Amino acid sequence: MTQSSLRSRTPFKNVRPPMSTGGRLVLMVVLFLAVTALAAGIRAVAGTNPFLSVIAGAVVAVGALKFYAVVVRAVEKRALPELDATAAVSGLRTGTLLGLVLFTATIALIAVFGGYGTKGGVSFGAAIAVLGTMAGVAVVEELLFRGIIFRLVEQLVGTRGVLVITGVLFGGLHLVNSGATVWGALAIAVEAGLMLGAAYAATRTLWLPIGLHFGWNFAESGIFGTTVSGNEGTPAGLLHGVLSGPVAITGGTFGPEASIFAIIICAIPTVLFLRTAKRRGHLYTRAGLKTTTGTGAGTTTAP
Repeated sequence: MTQSSLRSRTPFKNVRPPMSTGGRLVLMVVLFLAVTALAAGIRAVAGTNPFLSVIAGAVVAVGALKFYAVVVRAVEKRALPELDATAAVSGLRTGTLLGLVLFTATIALIAVFGGYGTKGGVSFGAAIAVLGTMAGVAVVEELLFRGIIFRLVEQLVGTRGVLVITGVLFGGLHLVNSGATVWGALAIAVEAGLMLGAAYAATRTLWLPIGLHFGWNFAESGIFGTTVSGNEGTPAGLLHGVLSGPVAITGGTFGPEASIFAIIICAIPTVLFLRTAKRRGHLYTRAGLKTTTGTGAGTTTAP
């Protein structure tokens, strides 16, 4: 029989984190802001050299994952289901392919309306350089926004509340970029902030959102050569893309992520992820309870 009920969470029995949720949040955010700054420095040293960029991306990605694991075990005294190794390959593969497809669909719609073109030839070396850069960016940003902020704030305000909060924060972060606009920040808050948060909620692992983030960014800059999130210093990749036409279609100086097409395209997987999260009982309330739709009884663990 299908039923809906509220079941209390039972996080890691006999293990009590030494700090409050707020204290852990502040500490871990500060630590990962330092990681973000260090990663930016490593990318700057690598520059646009394809070999150095790939090495730098691998060092940043692996180093950030290991640092996250050490910090979580030390601060929260728990295992890391969000980095379940058995889900890594499938999650990264699915997320990367989905990100590539979603952005390709977005740029195709922009092109149909005359907003996208290219100039010059192709550069495989530039594409490889962007691949390394975006791998590091995707891992660090997802560990910070979904692994730390989403996961801990969710314990205070519930899943629906944290989706809004992390979406706004994710969009606001991109206002510091050189070509940023308020509309672009709002657009990325909706299409990326909500979509990546919903992907985490659906799977309760970080692999799918990391892959999705990487696939989207790599397609945007590494393949189609357009500006990523208003960062006008983003290097062109395989192609050198040129956007022209109404801002609503092209995204203007912010890039395709501020296009109305990007919002529409990304809304589809966001809804599907949230439906999956609800079906799996992954939507939590402010009180630390979750609404579960399914059959039979079972134990509930902390998200």
